[in-house]
Formats: sequence, C-alpha cells, structure tokens
Amino acid sequence: MPNAWIKELLQFFWLGLVAAVIGLLLGEITLVLLIYTLAYLGWYFYNLQRMEIWLQKGKKYAPPQSTGLWGELFNGIYRLQQRSRKRSKRLVKLLSRFRETTGAMPDGIIILQTGGGIEWWNSAAQALLHLQYPQDVGQRMNNLIRHPQFTAYVNGELDTPDVMVPSPKNPQLRLNIRIIPYGKDQELVLLRDVTIMEQSDQMRRDFVANISHELRTPLTVLSGYIENLLELSKDDEQLHRALQNMAQQSHRMRHLTEDLMLLSSLENERSSIKREVINVGQMLASLREEAGIVSGDMKHNLIFKVDENVYLRGDPKELESIFTNLVMNAVNYTPPGGTIWVRWHADAAGAHFEVQDTGVGIAAHHIPRLTERFYRVDVARSRATGGSGLGLAIVKHAMQSNHGQLKIKSETGRGSTFTCDFPPTLVVYKDASKQAGVV
Repeated sequence: MPNAWIKELLQFFWLGLVAAVIGLLLGEITLVLLIYTLAYLGWYFYNLQRMEIWLQKGKKYAPPQSTGLWGELFNGIYRLQQRSRKRSKRLVKLLSRFRETTGAMPDGIIILQTGGGIEWWNSAAQALLHLQYPQDVGQRMNNLIRHPQFTAYVNGELDTPDVMVPSPKNPQLRLNIRIIPYGKDQELVLLRDVTIMEQSDQMRRDFVANISHELRTPLTVLSGYIENLLELSKDDEQLHRALQNMAQQSHRMRHLTEDLMLLSSLENERSSIKREVINVGQMLASLREEAGIVSGDMKHNLIFKVDENVYLRGDPKELESIFTNLVMNAVNYTPPGGTIWVRWHADAAGAHFEVQDTGVGIAAHHIPRLTERFYRVDVARSRATGGSGLGLAIVKHAMQSNHGQLKIKSETGRGSTFTCDFPPTLVVYKDASKQAGVV
C-alpha cells in the first residue's frame, strides 16, 4: 500500500506537470490546471461511487476493476471480506458443533450474561426448568427458582460448591445446581436431575436406620442373657472364657448398631435442630478421664489445653460424638508412651477443637477417603481396637450438621492432626465481656 501511495503521488505530480506545460503553450495555465484538478477529483468521486455501490451489493460480488491506488483499495477490501467470510464460517461451524454437543448432554447448561440474566440454554435445561424462548431470555435465575436454599447459595451464604433443590415446575424432581464463573463477569449454570440418586440414597438410609433399630432389641436381650450366664459360669473356666468372648462381640455389635443409627439420623437431619449452650470444658474433662481409662497400660501422655471461657451452641449428643470419636481414635492409634494433645480455643474465625497425636500416621492417598463409612486404613488394627469404621463418618456429618468443617493433616510415622472448626455464630463466651457473634 505505501508503494501505491507513492505511485499515486508521482502520477498526480507528472500529470500536473504535463497539464502545466500544455497550459503554458496555450497561454491558459490557470484554466488548464483547474480543469486537470477537477478531472482528477471527478475520477476520485467516480471510484468512491463504485465502492459504495459494490459494498451495498454485498460480499459475494467481485470488486470493481481499477488501477493504481483505487485498484489496491478494492483488492485489499475484497481480501479482508474473504478472510471475514472464512472466519464467520468457522465460527458458525464451531457454534453448530457446540450446540449439537450441549444438546446431546443429559445435564442442563445455562449461560448467564453480565448482570446475571439468562443468555442461552440447552434442551436439557429447557426440559428441567420449562424455559421458553424468547420470554425467558434475560430472566434471572432467582426469578425461576424461588427456593430459600438456592437464594442463600446465589448470595454466597452457603459454603458449598453446589446446592440441591426441588424443580420449580415439578416438586417431585430434585435438581443439583452448580454455578461456575468463567470469562469476564459471566457464569455457567450446570443442572442435573438427581431424583433417582436421591431416592436411592434415601432408601439406603432408611434401610440402615430400620435394620439398626431392629437389631437393637435382640442384641439387648442377648447381652442380658450373656451377662447372667457369666455370673453363673465362674466355676467353669472354659465356658466362662467363651461367654466373655460372646459378651465382647455382642458389645461390639451393639456399639456398631448405635453408630449406624446415629449416622443415619445425622444424614437425614441436614441441620441440627436441638441447640443448647454446651459447657465444652466440662465435657472435655469427662472425656479426659475416659481416655485415661481406655489408655490404661499404654500410658499415653494426655495433654488437654482447654479454654474454659469458651462455650458452644449446638446439639450435646452430636458434639460429644465428635469429641469422643476423635480423642478415642488418637488413643487407639498412638503407640504406648505416645503423646496426645487436645486443644479447645476460640478466635475471630470461630471455635476450634484440635486433636494431635504422635501415632502411626496416615498415608496421603488414604486421607480423602477417611470420612467414608466403613473405610479403614488398617483393617486388622481397627478390628483389634473394636473400631466400627464409622467414627470419622459420624464426625464429618455431625460437623456439617453444626455448620462446621473437619480438617485432617497426617504423615506416615509422624502422627495426625484432626481439627474441627466451628463458625463464630455458634461461639458463646462464659464471660459476657468477651461475647461475640452469638446467634
């Protein structure tokens, strides 16, 4: 293009020089130069008109034929048009492929524009929320799903990556909704119908609760008879030893059914209803005595650092289960003579219960699965200590019920640290002058 401009200027100069020479010969140099300038301007306006007509016709038509700078301009614009057409075709193909892909997905996808309005959705989202085009374009999700749990999730009040709510058009359907930020101030909403999954989980929970309840009565009867027989069989050493084993196993079975019932109740009640102000220091004092008895000949060094001024609002049964499971786990998995630290304190972030031991530790690949029911790192040791494999699962669900979080840090051969973080809204101070953030 720079060369074309130079040629155009040289052409204008030489033609003007020729016009000036002709004007001198004719004795009318001013008139000849004026005619030359008007003719040159006319040529420019003529080409501008041709360009305007060509652009109005559309990109499919070939550019007008011309020479010099105008020929370069026509050809340059035409090349840009061809590139733009190719780019547009590629974008159309990509968009078509995207729509085909998202249309084939069983999960719903909604794209939210800046400001939160709905910009686009796939067929699965349309079926799940009964969206209609174009009425629902620009609608906010809060207007379509009027559920307190979803509203709290959108407002950032829930510390969860997704939320489970009933479908606004069919309450029998359960939807899992997750909002993912992307791009510049845009969000992607993922919808999944989890009705069958929820029903299966509920059936499993009901089965566990029912079978645990049904086992409780016969186990109580068996335990009672075994205890009576133990008293009557003291003279028969072999029979007495057999009855002791039976008593031990029946006690273990009763403990397992109680854990299953507790876990089932925690799963069915997402949020603890029974809220009392708990004297945690007093609860931990009793637990310290119990841990010392269980430790027995292993002679663990139990160090309790408890802030007696910090109370907690919650369910006493759930909190006792949390504290007991974590402390007893430390006792059972710490070698004789080891040290166990138990700390209870509060700060601006909330209340914290921490159990640290010098036990065998846990390999990193086991940690994500520790809170699964019946998951055991060392099956033989767990059975030897009478563990049910439900302790940490109970702790996890009890913490969720009390709006807290369980954190686990461990290293093989260097012990483990279990930390329960409770929100500041549940913290109650014995000393009213330190009270902060009480519900």
